[in-house]
Amino acid sequence: MEDGSKILDAAGGAIVTSIGHGRERVADAIRAASLNASYIVPPWITPEREALVQELTTHWLPPYLDRIHLTCSGSEGNEAAMKIAVQYHAAKGHPERHVILARSVSYHGTTISTAAVSGHKSRKRGLEGILQDYPRIETPYPLRCPLGPDHPGVTDYYINSLEETIARVGAGNIAALIAEPMNGSSGGAITPPDDYWPRAQAILKQHGILLIIDEVMTGFGRTGFKFGIDRFGIEPDLLVSGKGLAGGYAAITGVFGRGEIAKTIAGGGLDIMFHTFAGLPQACAASVEVLRILREENLVARTREVGTALKQRLVEKFGQHPHVAEIRGEGLLIGIEIVKDRETLEPFDIEDGITNKVVAAAMQEGVFFYPGGTGEVRDIVCIGAPFIIGEKECDLIEASLETALATIRRE
Repeated sequence: MEDGSKILDAAGGAIVTSIGHGRERVADAIRAASLNASYIVPPWITPEREALVQELTTHWLPPYLDRIHLTCSGSEGNEAAMKIAVQYHAAKGHPERHVILARSVSYHGTTISTAAVSGHKSRKRGLEGILQDYPRIETPYPLRCPLGPDHPGVTDYYINSLEETIARVGAGNIAALIAEPMNGSSGGAITPPDDYWPRAQAILKQHGILLIIDEVMTGFGRTGFKFGIDRFGIEPDLLVSGKGLAGGYAAITGVFGRGEIAKTIAGGGLDIMFHTFAGLPQACAASVEVLRILREENLVARTREVGTALKQRLVEKFGQHPHVAEIRGEGLLIGIEIVKDRETLEPFDIEDGITNKVVAAAMQEGVFFYPGGTGEVRDIVCIGAPFIIGEKECDLIEASLETALATIRRE
């Protein structure tokens, strides 16, 4: 900071940073790529792109996701995946299948289409006139299930929402469902029941609806698994992941898809258009080194271990706090939902600005937490620390959170 004080970034910026800052080998790789060729048009092959494809297909992606399309951001990646899904059905002779199913609590980006498909009303203000209205299913939210918190019928309830929406819209009109495996900051790491995704995916397959999984935030180790799909037993048709791909060292996102989708689109005489700055040599070089560091230092498994321990200590410390409704998440994607009344789950009024107050109070203690929520879902404080944090950093996270939560009691 300007005054010389230091801040522990417990949010990894915007839940981006994985291997930490200042890794010289990543910087060296970026420099070497820049000296080799500053820009190469995306359809051309570069050594850096080849190395990234090799790293991804050998060590990270499941075998069935054998096609890679690069973009610069998560917003672009999700939009590209939506376009690919619609093109796939058009190439099969079903142009009427152009509807994308969305979810009630979600965030997929800032472009016109990804903002529209997102269930994040506070980020749509002033844009309502230009945004398309997408049909929505309810996001699995065990704490706030209408049947009751963590009700035994929670999965049935949300599966019914999926089935009813498909019936209302008409399966023959739907191209794909886009969803996060578990919510990112929009819902503060809302975690679905373990049996939700296997059941949901079976229904989608039955109707020929593609599944786009948005792992822009959860991918490349954030949940303590390579991808959230590994944690929740999902086999998507298209997977989008970006933040962890280069860990903040470069702007790059991957859309990973099934070969059958790419072959069908090509067979129909359609093109998947590239982005001008997609797959820059520098970005690919950075990604290769970040992914290698994750493997060499065993940081994905470490994230699961450290994140589980951190969540447990936070539950033990704050689980009965009168203003803490739930502490949830996987790995180092942890959400803390703050409420006015723990027993009734009544939220604070949006005008109270509780999230920002808690984040500001923690900053005074030297820790930055990421503010989450959608405006309707509030108040959420997120932890998305780099995978390299240790006991000292976890102590500071706990202490600063204690001080920050105490400010609510004084309101």
